[in-house]
Amino acid sequence: MERPGAEIHSNGCGNVSKKEKMSEEFEAVTMDPLVDVPLATIDIKDDCGITDVLQINLERGKENEQIKSDQVMKKKKKHKDYQPNYFLSIPITKKEITRGIKILQNTIIQQDQRLAKAMVGDGSFHITLLVMQLLNEDEVNMGIDALLELKPFIEEILQGKHLILPFQGIGNFGNQVAFVKLAEGDHINPLLEIAEIAKRTFQEKGILAGESRGFKPHLTFMKLSKAPWLRKNGVKKIDPELYEKFISHRFGEETLYRIDLCSMVKKKQSNGYYHCESSIVIGKKPIGIQDLINEALHQERMALKSKVKQIKELLLKPETQDKIRRELFEGRLINNSNQANDVDSGMTLT
Repeated sequence: MERPGAEIHSNGCGNVSKKEKMSEEFEAVTMDPLVDVPLATIDIKDDCGITDVLQINLERGKENEQIKSDQVMKKKKKHKDYQPNYFLSIPITKKEITRGIKILQNTIIQQDQRLAKAMVGDGSFHITLLVMQLLNEDEVNMGIDALLELKPFIEEILQGKHLILPFQGIGNFGNQVAFVKLAEGDHINPLLEIAEIAKRTFQEKGILAGESRGFKPHLTFMKLSKAPWLRKNGVKKIDPELYEKFISHRFGEETLYRIDLCSMVKKKQSNGYYHCESSIVIGKKPIGIQDLINEALHQERMALKSKVKQIKELLLKPETQDKIRRELFEGRLINNSNQANDVDSGMTLT
């Protein structure tokens, strides 16, 4: 007769009987092969559903690493595809400056006729404040909005004062681009501040803007990339000796009064300046009648664009669409009801 409790139950996962004791020899034979097996390779899972937690955590860790890796790759691809096609321009309009640069360009061309094709047209002279990528009409409108939002920030930086930009001397980027330098002075810091706030304002709207190198204001008058065939003809660099007479020349001063959002790829205007999507006027500047007309038309266009945008946003709201559907539906019901009443009245009369 067996004693009570001789049989042990382990919560339904199996039972062990006293009659089923393993011999020492059998136990040794069955356990020895497991001694050399690494614990991490054992799939610990029995009929009770006990899962290897370490293995699950390892798999989850791999998944998280893969997700992070994918995010990094997407970010890298996004920036790899970043090709600026728009820019903020400070136009150079002072005749003294443009006249001096034309004399400089002609002096260089007289020394090497091939470089005529590398010269920037006088209608295109400008300082690039910021470059960006705008791929469609919606993004261009976002850029216009960002430019308009930028104006009060600039006015706060300047505090009602005019920002005078003096140009003196010549510099270059790797002897591939030649430019008139902005002279040192108190005007540098405000201009750097404006460039920084412009970059931040555009980036906060989700626009890819800025470039890896720091902002260095300059007025380009010549670049070899305008004529790629020059390299094939042996012109691989711009020789500084070509402009050595102008190395300390003062070209004049430009007052910051306007900032334009311009396209790098669209057809230029008849005066040689870039296609301009929008502008902001900073401070006051004596202007002619035509300038006043253009400014009035521009402001009217901006106001109309803003209204269209507001209407579009309003129509896309679910509550607006529900209201339109409800009013249209109720209107049809009323019309159908009136038509039915008219028919009933007609039948009664006859």
